[in-house]
Amino acid sequence: MSLILTPLPGIPLIQLGDDLASIILAACHRVGLTLVDGDILVLAQKVVSKAEGRLVNLADVVPSPAARELAARSEKDPRLCELILRESREVLRVRPGLVVVEHNLGFVCANAGIDRSNVDGENVCLLLPVDPDASAAAIRRTLENACAAHLGVLVIDSHGRAWREGTVGVTIGLAGVPALVDERGWHDLFGNELKVTVVGVADELAAAASLVMGQAAEGTPIVHVRGFPYPLGEGKLSDLLRPKAKDLFR
Repeated sequence: MSLILTPLPGIPLIQLGDDLASIILAACHRVGLTLVDGDILVLAQKVVSKAEGRLVNLADVVPSPAARELAARSEKDPRLCELILRESREVLRVRPGLVVVEHNLGFVCANAGIDRSNVDGENVCLLLPVDPDASAAAIRRTLENACAAHLGVLVIDSHGRAWREGTVGVTIGLAGVPALVDERGWHDLFGNELKVTVVGVADELAAAASLVMGQAAEGTPIVHVRGFPYPLGEGKLSDLLRPKAKDLFR
């Protein structure tokens, strides 16, 4: 089986209130693509956040004393530090230029996932969606109603990793796609039973789609996927998050 990832062309700059499902359907129509059972749509977090109005102008942010203290340690704008604190459950690590937090959504990331790239306005920041699982579910529901097909939707972002250089695409919201596939009990080529293998299939697909999307001015924030090698299923972000009791690095 082949896994085919196709960036959808002609996606406009997303504005508050835009109907992402309709935009996806129009893009598919332009390239003669009909959505069928098993297809997956992967969306960059930025388009979801923009459609949901998660833009914040730093001119409207008043930093708290805690934000000013964090700014002094991180050498970041105190207003940005205020947003980081609002979006976080806990600050885990700080060095000049970097703040690592546990985000309100439960995962560990840099700067609470707040981004200024591909955002119009010098002092404008983009926050992550409030509930990316719900965002993915709403888009999926509209697409399935329009196409009468069983589909999956991922919302992805670019994150760094604790042990390796470089960012990779990871899933921060999903609907209709398994987050993990438990292969314990399966057998390898030599008949040996797998004992610990649980595959993060949603993150693997997110990384592949991120490679197709690009990170700069490519303008392809939505990718169509066909040939996902596992059955679709009902995953959620929390499936991917390692409990603190099992996290040896905090």
